[in-house]
Amino acid sequence: MSLAEFLSAVFTLTVVMDPLGNIPLFISVLKNVKEDYRQKIIKRELIFALIIMLFFFLFGRWIVMLFSIDIVSISIAGGIVLFLIALSMIFPSKEGYFFDTKEEPFIVPLATPLIAGPSVLSMILIYSMKETGNFFMWLLIVIISWVINAVILMFSSNISRFLGEKGMQAIEKLMGMILITISVGMILKGLREFLKLN
Repeated sequence: MSLAEFLSAVFTLTVVMDPLGNIPLFISVLKNVKEDYRQKIIKRELIFALIIMLFFFLFGRWIVMLFSIDIVSISIAGGIVLFLIALSMIFPSKEGYFFDTKEEPFIVPLATPLIAGPSVLSMILIYSMKETGNFFMWLLIVIISWVINAVILMFSSNISRFLGEKGMQAIEKLMGMILITISVGMILKGLREFLKLN
C-alpha cells in the first residue's frame, strides 16, 4: 500500500465518521451535563465506539461468511447507506435528531450510531476483507481515523464556539458533498465487481 492510498483511506474513514457533523448532536445530548463530567462521558463513549469498530474489523469477516455475504454486496449496501446519510447532511430534516437528554447516554446514541454508525462499520468491514497481507496497515488506518475523531469531539465545545452555527452548517454540507462522491464511488466499484463476476 502506497502512502497516497494510506492517507486516502484515513481521510475517507474520518470523513465517514463525520466528527464535525457530530459536534452539534453531542452538544445537544450532553447539554445538561457539567463540562468536566461531559469530557468523561465523551471519553467513555469514544472507547466504546473503538471497541465496536475493532470488533467489526477483527470478526466482521467471519460474520459476513456466516451470512454468506460477499464484499461486492457490502460495498454496494455501504455505498447506499452512506449516500442516504450524506443527503441528510446536505438537506437536514426540520425535525432533526431526537434523543432523550434526561438520562445520561450510555453507548446509545453517542458511541453508536453517532460515532460507530452503519456507514462506518460498512467501511470497516470492507477494509477488513481487503488485502489480508495489509492487515496491520488497515488496522492502523482504523485507529488513526478514530484518534482524529476523538480529538475533534473532545474539543467539540471550543470548535462549536469558534465556527459558530453558520460555520458548522457550511462544513456539514461540505462533508455531505464529499461523502456523496465517496458513496457513489463505492456503489460503482461494487457494480463493476459484480459485472466481472457475472
